[in-house]
Amino acid sequence: DVQLVESGGGLVQAGGSLRLSCTASGLNFAFISMGWFRQAPGKEREGVSCISWTGGTIYHKDSVKGRFTASRDNAKNTLYLQMNSLKPEDTAMYYCAADCFLSDRGHGASYWGQGTQVTVSS
Repeated sequence: DVQLVESGGGLVQAGGSLRLSCTASGLNFAFISMGWFRQAPGKEREGVSCISWTGGTIYHKDSVKGRFTASRDNAKNTLYLQMNSLKPEDTAMYYCAADCFLSDRGHGASYWGQGTQVTVSS
């Protein structure tokens, strides 16, 4: 079975930083796109970042460009999301996803983690 386990969420003040990690098992990590999505209370889930299996193509949601950076370590089957200059509107449950796609026309994934909560206080 595919398992995606997120960690690194927490409470941080506005302007602070967090790094999320996602460890994957049960899939061929090195040859699948991986990404981050988030869902705030009362809002639809939205794509944050999707990184190709080579790490060479990364798409970030406009509102996080310049602040969030996704990366992957294929040797460790781990995906990361470095989040800097956090804002209260970044508060959400963050989900790791495998076999993702993300563009101006839509987003989605085949496999999902359980999520890790990120709360940014003002």
